[in-house]
Amino acid sequence: MVKNKRELILGWIAVSIVTIIASLWAYWGGIENFHEGWYSKNLWENIFMMIVQYWLFPMVFIIIGIIGIRFPKAALFLCIAIGIAAGIFFFGAHFTVLWIMILFPLIGIGLLFFFGKAGPKKAAYSIVISIPVMILLATSIFGMIRVSQRIDDKNYGIRKVENENICLLLAPRGPGWPDKGISYNEAQEICLHLNSEGTELMDYEVGIWRLPTVSESVFLQMRRGENAGGIWDAEKKEASYEITPDKETPLWDPNSKIIYYWTDTKADAGSAYIIVYDGGVFTRRVNDKYGSLSFRAVKDCNR
Repeated sequence: MVKNKRELILGWIAVSIVTIIASLWAYWGGIENFHEGWYSKNLWENIFMMIVQYWLFPMVFIIIGIIGIRFPKAALFLCIAIGIAAGIFFFGAHFTVLWIMILFPLIGIGLLFFFGKAGPKKAAYSIVISIPVMILLATSIFGMIRVSQRIDDKNYGIRKVENENICLLLAPRGPGWPDKGISYNEAQEICLHLNSEGTELMDYEVGIWRLPTVSESVFLQMRRGENAGGIWDAEKKEASYEITPDKETPLWDPNSKIIYYWTDTKADAGSAYIIVYDGGVFTRRVNDKYGSLSFRAVKDCNR
C-alpha cells in the first residue's frame, strides 16, 4: 500500500511537470508562430513550419506524458533517446540551455515515470493532453486573426511616408531593402553605395541613402493603412504608439521572414537599436547577423 501510494505520488508529479512544460512550450509556440512565422504565401508551407518549428516541443512533451502514463518504464528510455537527440541538435549550446532547460528535466521526468504510476489513467491523459492543446489553440487563434487582417498593397517600390515634420522615401525591394539577414556594418556600407533610384550598388560612394534613426523608425510604423503615431522618448529609451503597429506595407513586407530592421542610432560603441514590426525597440551588437534582421534604407524627400 505504501509502495503504491509512493508510486502514485511520483506518477502524478511526472504528469504535472510534463503538463507544465508542454503548456509553456504551447504558449510560446502559439505566440511565436504568428510573430516570426506564418509569412509564406503558401498555406501548406505555413502549416508545415507551424507544426515542425513551433508546435514540435509541446507535442513532444505531450507524447512523453502519454507514453509515461501508459508505459511508465518505457518513458525513461524515451526521455533518454530524446535527450540524446536534443544534445546532438543543440550541440555547443550554453550549459543553461542544454542541461538546465532540456536534459535535466527530461531525465527527471523519465525517472519519475519509471518509479511512479499515474492513475486513474483517464484523468492523467485528460490533463496532459487538454491543457497544452487549449493553450495552443487559444494563442494561435488570436495570432491567426491578427495576421489575417494585415494590409499588403503589393507595392514594393519606393514609398513616401510623411507628416508636417518629416518626409522620407523608403527604398524599393532590392539592395536597399533586402530579404535576408544583414549586419549593421553591412547595412551602412550598402546604403553608402546605393544609387539614387535605390536599385543598384555602385562601386563608389554615393551617400544618398541611409539607415533611419531610431526616432524615424518609430515614426514610420503603420497599422491598417494609418500611421501608428509612434514617438521615441530618448531619455527613457522607449517607444510609445497611439495604436500598436503591425507587419504591413508600406514599411514592411508581410510575406518576408524579416521582422527586425536596423536603425542608424547607436546605443553604445558596439551596439545599435533595432525595431520590431510591432514597434518594440531593442539593442543588438553591430556585428550580429541572423535571418530575421535586415534593414530598409531611407532618404529625405528632397534628395
